[in-house]
Amino acid sequence: MNLYPLLKPLLFSLDPEVAHEVTLKMLNATHVSGLASLLYPVIEDKPLTVMGLEFKNPVGLAAGLDKNGDYIDALAALGFGFVEIGTVTPRPQPGNPKPRLFRLPEHEAIINRMGFNNLGVDHLLEKVKKTAYCGLLGINIGKNADTPIENAQDDYLAGLRKVYASASYITINISSPNTKNLRQLQQGDEIKALLSAIKEEQLKLKDEHDRYVPIAVKIAPDLSLDEIRHIANLLLEFEMDAVIATNTTIARDAISGHRLAKEAGGLSGAPVRQASTRVVQGLAAELQGRCPIIAAGGILSAADAQEKLQAGASLVQIYTGLIYRGPQLIADIVKAC
Repeated sequence: MNLYPLLKPLLFSLDPEVAHEVTLKMLNATHVSGLASLLYPVIEDKPLTVMGLEFKNPVGLAAGLDKNGDYIDALAALGFGFVEIGTVTPRPQPGNPKPRLFRLPEHEAIINRMGFNNLGVDHLLEKVKKTAYCGLLGINIGKNADTPIENAQDDYLAGLRKVYASASYITINISSPNTKNLRQLQQGDEIKALLSAIKEEQLKLKDEHDRYVPIAVKIAPDLSLDEIRHIANLLLEFEMDAVIATNTTIARDAISGHRLAKEAGGLSGAPVRQASTRVVQGLAAELQGRCPIIAAGGILSAADAQEKLQAGASLVQIYTGLIYRGPQLIADIVKAC
């Protein structure tokens, strides 16, 4: 029973950030009441192994929808093959001033400048402890906004240590456009120093916990081909376990002339599809299967997901597509894979 087309006009009549919270609370109520199996599409298992992990199916929830891990069970009930929560920072922070979330229905897009608003890593870990979810859980970590960029490594290492025991895999988010200077961590010597430190800490934690937790690096869609090659080479040099391509874009070409085009923040949804696929293709050409690619960005149909997989991705993640198309999108992609 696909009720989302009926609910969507109501949700889209609300302020986007209010609608976000209302939707999550509705999903939670549906899950707690036991109605999820009646209301959501049945999704068949299509198992595959990536990063040494066994995924139930190749469709995951991208980070950002559940920053604090408050709704893990409810979101997992939609049928995702894996769920990624966060971005979480070492300390709680309010994020950027409101309004900071904007819909562009004409483009099936969203602009956000949330700014890693979250209740901190300790809150998230308490929520993870209480979840009944037994599937694969990614935890996406970032730096606090008031941590100087030259000290960013300290925040990533602190986050890595905190979440290591609770995560199926960990994502290093160095590509959000909404934290000042964060994206410079993707460049030159900065990314080399960060990945070197991350890998060293990962191996220490592996020995400490007697368990290897894969690490993925999330990058932007606005990178040049040379920058993509540079990052790909470093992913291999430091034996990163996966790369997530991509985050939101700062480009506005696809929505030129729209009344919200000048709003600061990251643009997601249909307008980022081609740029994201270009990065996946560039990475695939350089990595040659030696580091798996998780594709995100502009996936609003099964055909969009297939485009990413054909470009070289092993898994896909959705967020904005879920907002515009609802849970049926998950089933459609899995069926087509």
